[in-house]
Amino acid sequence: MAVAALEALPPPSDSPRPTFTTSFMATAGDKNQSQALFLMGGKALWTKVLEVALKERDVDMLVHCLKDVPTVLPDGCIIGAILEREDPVDSLVIKKGKEDAWKTLDDLPAGSVVGTSSVRRVAQLKRNFPKLKFLDVRGNLNTRLAKLDAEDGPDAALILAKSGMVRLGMGHRITADLPPPTLFHAVCQGALAIEIRDDDTEALKLCEAITHKETQIRCLAERACLRVLKGGCSVPVGVNSTFEDGVLTLTSCVTSLDGSEHVEHTLKEPASFVVEAEAVGERLAKVLVASGAGKILDGINLDREKRTTEAEKT
Repeated sequence: MAVAALEALPPPSDSPRPTFTTSFMATAGDKNQSQALFLMGGKALWTKVLEVALKERDVDMLVHCLKDVPTVLPDGCIIGAILEREDPVDSLVIKKGKEDAWKTLDDLPAGSVVGTSSVRRVAQLKRNFPKLKFLDVRGNLNTRLAKLDAEDGPDAALILAKSGMVRLGMGHRITADLPPPTLFHAVCQGALAIEIRDDDTEALKLCEAITHKETQIRCLAERACLRVLKGGCSVPVGVNSTFEDGVLTLTSCVTSLDGSEHVEHTLKEPASFVVEAEAVGERLAKVLVASGAGKILDGINLDREKRTTEAEKT
């Protein structure tokens, strides 16, 4: 998608049309498919090795799912482009053979197991659906669906990002979308971004030409909020945003791991420029912290440290 957008740009008038080649690299997040993300660290699991290659000039651009990119980048690296966002909602995928009986989370029998690797999803769904149980599930999309559909598999359903399902041609497996307030999605979910070196003016010019303004405003506001909250894959922070007629509406929430505590707030302000959007996100995070999110996050961090220590002993 990113390469196609770059290749579709009109050729420069004063130089040859640039060409693009792709390479694929496995990251720590890709290689470790057994340990819960909650215990593995931050978003750099998916970016660190790639950024080394970028800074060493082995590659000139990195294409990421923006939700996996840390909110603070290494020195010398910047987000050059943010492409138009797919629908960022999470979706419910029911086990094959049960689609006619179960259409929603409410339809699942008490005690049903729902698979997801996201503490954000689990925290919010425990709050809204206390009758359900949740089990960590890792692997690529095909692996997760195979685990779901296995006759002896424990899961009745999975919660997955709609954008990933659609991009990989599996949209037909979606049983129902789970929009807010049922489930606030991850920061920047559904958006692809290109990371470049901050001194690469040629790459920056190309990236600016394919950046989608509305998506950029929304995503950078969401990232600013998460940055102030010091969150990542291991923190249950959810968001929702819209941008219409120069007005940004940004909602974010922080939920305790057991779903018993939940802090949510919305800001609606003009934000036609990136700096304004980021300021909205920062202000929203500060409101959340002052409203009790700070206490929730402190408790989550202590719990993670304890569980990480216990895991290292085994």
